[in-house]
Amino acid sequence: MTVHAGPLPIRPPARRRQRLWAAGLALLCALALPAAAAPLRVVSINLCTDQLAMMLAAPGQLVSITHLARDPAASVMAKAAQAWPTNRGRAEEVYLLHPDLVLAGRYTAQPTVAMLRRLGIPVAVFEPANSFADMQTDITRMGALLGREAEAAAMTRAFAARLAQIRAENLPGPRPLAATWSARGYMSGRQSLAGEILTTAGFDTLAARMGRDQGSTLPLEALVLAAPDLVVTGRLGKGHSRAEEPLTHPAFRALTGPHAALEDRDWICGLPSVLDATDRLRAMK
Repeated sequence: MTVHAGPLPIRPPARRRQRLWAAGLALLCALALPAAAAPLRVVSINLCTDQLAMMLAAPGQLVSITHLARDPAASVMAKAAQAWPTNRGRAEEVYLLHPDLVLAGRYTAQPTVAMLRRLGIPVAVFEPANSFADMQTDITRMGALLGREAEAAAMTRAFAARLAQIRAENLPGPRPLAATWSARGYMSGRQSLAGEILTTAGFDTLAARMGRDQGSTLPLEALVLAAPDLVVTGRLGKGHSRAEEPLTHPAFRALTGPHAALEDRDWICGLPSVLDATDRLRAMK
């Protein structure tokens, strides 16, 4: 008769042992495999991915950006963009650049994205940034795609520190009312990058007051009746279109308070430079 000095060891059920074994094997395989190599030839076919990649890519890694990146009316990095060859986002020209990664936006021409994927070229599609949190997520993702995680982490830390300082400097008390208003009477919604820039700058927004989370049109009459302290518009170009005529209307010009004419480039893309626009707005309070 066998006498045990202690309790019998308890073995996990067979199915659990199999899962534990499989998990351990997967971990060993992951540790044994080398990290995925960073792409060597990256092409961007979207204005916002252009600029984010320009900030994060290693020297020589980014081989082409869109022609829009050189347009000072659309890009905050127009001068720096002169250092890169440009493209117009056509699948044929992108294919001939032999990229191992293409960066695109949600509203990039879908036939181009689909054709590149059919040709076996990896395409990473970025959604528009609707908040500072979205922007930081995009920076982290871009860093991972390019194998530049450390640089992306440093960028997000610097952005978060500057954002915290701006928010800490906002004084308590009543906040002036601000609205965005542009061609065709378009007003940015509360849940937008423009809305967060305004609130971070120390304003309440007309969109929030009206319960408009998404962008929408606002008649000039409604804007005048709301009498915001600050109206943020885009700059009128030479020979502006009929859609921009409300921005020159006498009733609009008679609104009380200053009008801030920010360039579309100031907040069309989720880049750390949006805090520059925030600082300019804070100075108008």
